[in-house]
Amino acid sequence: MSAASASAPAAGRASAAAPPAAAAVNLTSVFLRLKLSLIRNGLKGSSKRKAAYFTSLALSLAVACLAMVGLAVLHGNAHAGTVVVLLAAILALGWTFMPLFFPSGDETLDPSRLVMLPLRPRPLVRALLASSLVGIGPLFTVCLAVGSVVAVARGAAGIVAAVVAAPLLVLGCVTLARSVATANVRLLTSRKGRDLALLSGLLIAIGAQVANFASQRLFESGGLARLEPAEAVVRWLPPATAVGMVDSASKGSYGTAAGQLAVTVLALVLLLRFWERSLTALMVTPDGSTIAAAKPSGKRESEGGAGAWAFLPAGRTGAVMQRALRYVVRDPKTKSAWVTALAVGAIVPVFNALQGTGSMYLACFGAGMLGMQMYNQFGQDTSAFWMVAQTISTPREAFEELRARAYALALVTVPYTVVLTAVTAALLEDWAALPAGLGVGLALLGSMLCTGALASARFPYSIPTDGAFKNVAPGQGGLAWAGIFGGMLVSALICSPVIALTVFLNVTDQQSLTWIVLPLGAAWGTFAAWAGLRLAAPTVARTLPEILLAVSKG
Repeated sequence: MSAASASAPAAGRASAAAPPAAAAVNLTSVFLRLKLSLIRNGLKGSSKRKAAYFTSLALSLAVACLAMVGLAVLHGNAHAGTVVVLLAAILALGWTFMPLFFPSGDETLDPSRLVMLPLRPRPLVRALLASSLVGIGPLFTVCLAVGSVVAVARGAAGIVAAVVAAPLLVLGCVTLARSVATANVRLLTSRKGRDLALLSGLLIAIGAQVANFASQRLFESGGLARLEPAEAVVRWLPPATAVGMVDSASKGSYGTAAGQLAVTVLALVLLLRFWERSLTALMVTPDGSTIAAAKPSGKRESEGGAGAWAFLPAGRTGAVMQRALRYVVRDPKTKSAWVTALAVGAIVPVFNALQGTGSMYLACFGAGMLGMQMYNQFGQDTSAFWMVAQTISTPREAFEELRARAYALALVTVPYTVVLTAVTAALLEDWAALPAGLGVGLALLGSMLCTGALASARFPYSIPTDGAFKNVAPGQGGLAWAGIFGGMLVSALICSPVIALTVFLNVTDQQSLTWIVLPLGAAWGTFAAWAGLRLAAPTVARTLPEILLAVSKG
């Protein structure tokens, strides 16, 4: 928000002389220009960053348009109202929590940056709300809102209600996200808040899987008609009431539609009021969330710490491995990413096995989730990477650095993959498929170590240190997603020979030979990881200043 320090004081001085309405409009225009400047400045200096951003924008628009068309196709369907009302509720729930738990790259979610500026809360709420409507997320929401109201709008009354409902739904979602973020900003920017990410990641992982299995059971036993009781309740919960209003007006229930409109508007007004009060409290209350009384420390870390790391190799390799593993234990964001990957990687195969719909090869999901931790290795160091950069001057030194980081990752992921595959085999009572499942998992893990090293060298991005759930610096979100998803696709191609061999042996009823997939998969994964490290090392040594600049941006 560096641009705010130059623009907002001027807006504050102008508000003292101008009428309140004119000052609010002026402040709103300043924040709109500020948001556009943040997006534009985040794309400067890197053609890769621009390409990644516009690619992610194009993909988001494509998905949004397809979703909008799909919802519009439901027009006239007997269950269209049920689908779009529940979708609106899920959309609102996502807006409430996802900006906090997932990388949004939006610095404006933290209003504590503005506490020293002479700004009044009410005009500031208007300005922040207007700037929040700029971005890929709001555009995606607009498309879903339009598709939802089109799906249920019928007749003149339904069309009029749809014109009102779509903006109310978008405003309700954005206001809900802003008010929750403002009310919890002190917690989210404290050490306790960063540790809270650990729990939030687990809750989201478990919740997603519960929703997945619930949807499977739903379509197996009764279809969408079973959701109608839940929809009858949700259509009175704002902002889903906006879509429910369109459905009610289209059916001729004008009294019900008027009531839902009143509930929607009242909830929006209350949210804005709550947001304003939270913003006022934030600007006038001292921050004591990170102040703690000094307590005498217990054992010094050095009294037993050396023994815990004695099994690591000596020299640079051991030092780098120890540093990487300490990040997992101590850094809240790294810890959150690891625990979420461990939890999700185990939940998918285990839950499916317990449901009777599992497969041995779902255990590979755990290897894939942990393999993603190899991406953006240098960004995990944040601004401290400059100290690491001082020790890298040749491709050989870069290779040793990357290799040690891969060793630290493999130290956890390889035993985890073995145990998870064995547990899946036990739950499925299919021990004959264990060697093939483990071989494919090890091949996938090695392939992701390969692409992770290459992505770390070619697509580094910064992980900001000032936000609990902000994992990508503004302007680098597209770069991060492009590197991750591109790497995942390439990883699938790299390990495709092992997958093809497994499929061939199973299709041709040669299960007795599937044991050869285990040694071949382990060897293939090892070779892929080594090749990726070798290919990435010269790039790291050559582009070290660019990497340092990219990871220090936040």
